[in-house]
Amino acid sequence: MTISINAAFDSGNIVVESLEGTSARLSIRKDRESDFYQWFHFRVACAVGDALELAIEGLANSAYPDGWPGYAACASYDREDWFRLDTSYEAGTLAIRHTAEAPILWIAYFAPYSMERHHDLIASVAGCEGVTYRCLGTSLEGQPIDCLEMGTGDTQVWLYARQHPGESMAEWWMEGALEKLTDPADPHARALRAKCRFHIVPNMNPDGSRRGHLRTNYAGVNLNREWHEPTPDRSPEVLCVRNAMDESGVDWAMDVHGDEAIPAVFLAGFEGIPSLKDEQMAAFLAFQNALAANTPDFQTELGYESSPPGKANLSMSTTQLAERFGAVSMTIEMPFKDNRDLPDPAQGWSPERCKLLAHACLATLDQML
Repeated sequence: MTISINAAFDSGNIVVESLEGTSARLSIRKDRESDFYQWFHFRVACAVGDALELAIEGLANSAYPDGWPGYAACASYDREDWFRLDTSYEAGTLAIRHTAEAPILWIAYFAPYSMERHHDLIASVAGCEGVTYRCLGTSLEGQPIDCLEMGTGDTQVWLYARQHPGESMAEWWMEGALEKLTDPADPHARALRAKCRFHIVPNMNPDGSRRGHLRTNYAGVNLNREWHEPTPDRSPEVLCVRNAMDESGVDWAMDVHGDEAIPAVFLAGFEGIPSLKDEQMAAFLAFQNALAANTPDFQTELGYESSPPGKANLSMSTTQLAERFGAVSMTIEMPFKDNRDLPDPAQGWSPERCKLLAHACLATLDQML
């Protein structure tokens, strides 16, 4: 019996090149109107006991080839609990091996966060006491850019995620943040809601998310290179969020992402902005050091190089917000691979750890304020 493979569902992405028995040759479809590709998500129908051998080819020219060595694919039988598979990478081919324990297996680059789950999240949080819902605008395909607001304080805090839709760990982080902030018994949440007004956008790129893109929206545009001059025809998602930020102002901001190559959680800041203030930078570094003290899942050794003075890329949200508002803004990156300093061979970096990291970030913000 030959296995079957399908990706015709929310966030699905795979191309079947050939099937033979329990083996398959596969490739990844590029983002629409773009050369980016790295995200995959598909299901395998098979027989219990099948020795699956799946080869995803053509990865030497993928968006981040350095992301494949040391990476293990994610899988689930029930789409709730995700685990890592026996995976190796050589000469542009990712080889996945697994003995099937049920007749259907889902495989993905990271545990997916579907648009249906997104709508469930919005519905559940919007109904919580003290929460206000706003639709800031719509994507190019007409999907809502959802924003949840809460808190009675004067400090304006913006949390936003999934500018890059394939970085699904970002919305798992958001789920954890919203669970904590709406918990009436949580002391950090109670203190933060008194100090801050939160504006939370769990998914800035719903079109790319649904289409199974790695990095771009429907028009093939990388939203995190649009913040200096977003337009209605290329990046309405950024335009509507930035317009709302202009209305409220921004004091603190966190842009939530995933990194393909670096096996760690880390922050990227705004060191190179033209109007950098000493107190602005001091607050960022204090947050970074406090977060490292609050959770062993975060570290400060690995990360991106800082921009030289005055050379920051202001098309990116973190630097644009720091320059535009004098905000303490930051990008938090989580790994597609396992966390080097605290590995988990069974699950690797997981949805559960994303959510716990969000809890630590919010507790740290409470300390900073």
